[in-house]
Amino acid sequence: MRKKSERKTLMFLHLGNDYLINTKDIIGIFDIENTSTSRFTKDFLSAKTSGKKVVSVSYEMPKSFILCTDDKGGEVLYISQISVSTLRKRASTVTE
Repeated sequence: MRKKSERKTLMFLHLGNDYLINTKDIIGIFDIENTSTSRFTKDFLSAKTSGKKVVSVSYEMPKSFILCTDDKGGEVLYISQISVSTLRKRASTVTE
């Protein structure tokens, strides 16, 4: 029998609608309004969009994007209508 400290716990973050992601896969959570003014970020988002590695969580006005690793070792970008502060609160609640 495993000790409690040896058990692997999966924790998920709700991004909106029916989208849940494993917290271990999160690379970063970014505010779309503040970061999209940068040329580098615009190029990054364009590259992900053209590579079909973007998942739009909702048709509402986007407030954040979440960069994650995928099952194949690549990256996937989720665009969410939920604010960065709300996502961070949810993530900290999950890890406590």
